[in-house]
Amino acid sequence: MSTPAHPSARTPWGRGVALGLVLAVVVSIIVLAFSWPAVTSEPRDLPVAITGPAEQLAMVEQAVTENAEGAVALTEVDDRDAAVDAIEGREVYGAVVLGQAPEVLTSSAASPVAAQLLGGIAAQLQQQAAQAAAAAGAPAPTVAVTDVVPLLDTDPRGAGMTAASFPLVLGGMIGGIAITMAIGGVWRRVAALLAYSVAAGLAIAGILQGWFAVLAGAYLLNAAAFGLSLLAIGATIVGFASIVGRPGIALGPVLFLLIANPISGAAMPREFLPAPWGEVGQWFPPGAGATLVRDLSYFPGADTTFPWLVLAVWAAGGLVLAAIGHFRSSGPLVIAESDETQPAAA
Repeated sequence: MSTPAHPSARTPWGRGVALGLVLAVVVSIIVLAFSWPAVTSEPRDLPVAITGPAEQLAMVEQAVTENAEGAVALTEVDDRDAAVDAIEGREVYGAVVLGQAPEVLTSSAASPVAAQLLGGIAAQLQQQAAQAAAAAGAPAPTVAVTDVVPLLDTDPRGAGMTAASFPLVLGGMIGGIAITMAIGGVWRRVAALLAYSVAAGLAIAGILQGWFAVLAGAYLLNAAAFGLSLLAIGATIVGFASIVGRPGIALGPVLFLLIANPISGAAMPREFLPAPWGEVGQWFPPGAGATLVRDLSYFPGADTTFPWLVLAVWAAGGLVLAAIGHFRSSGPLVIAESDETQPAAA
């Protein structure tokens, strides 16, 4: 018996070089996808509420425009209570309250980076108040900083909340790819995917909320958010594979890991991303899932209709693709008889 030739002896030189160049392009795209948001991120029209006497409003708005041009978008509200409502409803990231007792309201649960930016605005207000008081010969008021919606004591830097978005993408892809590779038959894949999404959603929420305590809110709602996020990604992969076959599996990582995940806004406010990518990212499961988990955990008063709908549409769309692929490729069912069921030879 002859010994098989070594693979290097059978592969043409040109094909090897071409493969190396293709892999270099793939790695470059991966590096670009994951580094681009961090390198280009900066505050862009971060919504912040402001309230107080008219003369102070004009002065502060001018100062913010001069010192942080384009970084903050101020929205006037009636009073402090209205500012707090806007923060808790996820309409703004913080607020500036002017008057006899100036105050800056932050929300580290919405974004520690945005809260740090608002702390810088509080320092500027304190400096202005000191200068005005010195000119008037009066004591300077202290600008208080109040964290209206703080992070949990078990997650003071928000690292756990940021990490909670990772299982959404990875778990959805693992489920969709593994089920597609291991299970034959579209409806069997759908059944396995539904079981996986429910069980994994309960498990992930249990680990992050019950064990690590980095999530708050209702456990079953958090589990539903994780489960629907996994289903939205996994069903899309199963649907792609049903339509175009095994090559469709590769579309999932490209779409969700390389495109949607970097613009999801999970690690930073979506306003920090170049327009319009921050808003575009909310139309994909990674962005909608991350926003939904944060809102359910910290902002029960926020309107979560949009992220729920985004996830539901992706999940339904994936299941529809799976059904289309099934009916398009279905034909007469042929059942091969096994040796045990065949009649014995005479």
